[in-house]
Amino acid sequence: MQNKNIKVVIAISGGVDSSVAAALLKKQGFDVIGIFMKFWKDPSTSSGQADENRCCSTESEKLARLVAKKLGIPFYVLNIEKEFKKKVVDYFLKEYKNGNIPNPCVVCNKEIKFGFLIKKALSLGADFVATGHYTRLRREFPISKLQFPNKSKIPISKLLKGKDKNKDQSYFLWQLNQKQLSHILFPVGEYTKPEVRKLAKKFKLPTAEIPESQEVCFVQDETNDFLKKYLKTKPGEIIDIKGKKMGKHEGLWFYTIGQRRGLKVPQGPYYVVNKDFKKNILIVSKNQKDLEKKELVADDVNWISGKEPKLPLKIKVKIRYRADFSFATICKIQNTKYKIQFNKPQRAITPGQSAVFYKGNELLGGGIIE
Repeated sequence: MQNKNIKVVIAISGGVDSSVAAALLKKQGFDVIGIFMKFWKDPSTSSGQADENRCCSTESEKLARLVAKKLGIPFYVLNIEKEFKKKVVDYFLKEYKNGNIPNPCVVCNKEIKFGFLIKKALSLGADFVATGHYTRLRREFPISKLQFPNKSKIPISKLLKGKDKNKDQSYFLWQLNQKQLSHILFPVGEYTKPEVRKLAKKFKLPTAEIPESQEVCFVQDETNDFLKKYLKTKPGEIIDIKGKKMGKHEGLWFYTIGQRRGLKVPQGPYYVVNKDFKKNILIVSKNQKDLEKKELVADDVNWISGKEPKLPLKIKVKIRYRADFSFATICKIQNTKYKIQFNKPQRAITPGQSAVFYKGNELLGGGIIE
């Protein structure tokens, strides 16, 4: 087969998506190596025992081993607890303390799955890293020609939404660059979730019926329960938008824009519409219209192509993973800051979340909402 001399490291998590991705690569003739990554787990439980990280539990590792054995591929466990804690968990806590609501999966993809793992794989002589993400790549050259002699020229890769609109995970990959994309494969991007389930049964994989988890992998219960272990309470006033005192809060990092539950404000419901960190004040309103805004500023913007497009540009934007696409215009303010003006007001635009830009099916880039 033409792919037999191309070595691919596949990140196997013990879930159905990465298992099928590994099986497809094997079927296509690649030289496949399975890697199971051990992430950080929270040691600060009441029982004194560490909670298992959902992505890399003992059961997940067992399943990943069974998949590798079934496919007849080498299997290794990579312990990256320290890297994960530093790059993902510490970032998560720092952002909350600064008043933002971060998306740790975006950082994990950039720093761990397609940062640390790619470097590790290349150092071991691999050509590509693959995952079970539902997203697609379009390249200037076919894979067989990516071992091109001119190492200084990286073929341009376009990052596209996955075929399955309900499972598309391109949103989490906006921080990737062309160098990283030149070493990535997404085997299940052209399939829907039901099709992947069918393939798992066809390949007789032990993960065919494994349910999926969409929560933050290192947070076992509620996010606030996790935060209270690492961030101290800092009580302050709750006021409405007219300045009337409504009650007390426990610390601004325990609340998010649009939140309704847990406010302990009488005669509700009230919604969190703003947080004043200088005065340690939580601002609420009964009127959901007060949550709507027609523009936002995104910082640390990354363009997937490596080049800024001609601006201003009409685009589609997602302001959170499960949000609908919204039509907007983007223009530059300064350096890495861009203003996004929406055609229609958006509800609960949240600082710290990712605003991700699309043109048709193509992911153009994204930034962090200020």
